[in-house]
Amino acid sequence: MGKFCEVCHKGISHGNNVSHSHRKTRRTWAPNTQRIRVLVNGAPQRMTVCTRCMRSGKVERAI
Repeated sequence: MGKFCEVCHKGISHGNNVSHSHRKTRRTWAPNTQRIRVLVNGAPQRMTVCTRCMRSGKVERAI
């Protein structure tokens, strides 16, 4: 799955675009996810992680 964080399980949310005349059309918001190498139990593994988890230090990058 492309727009899904494997650490915090953040995914796509849905809502409405609301124009100036208050007409509503459906839209989606997707988290900013990156496919990076992460250390999991001491071994590098590729995971899809949102940038919020990367910035807050919830994952350790593998170099």
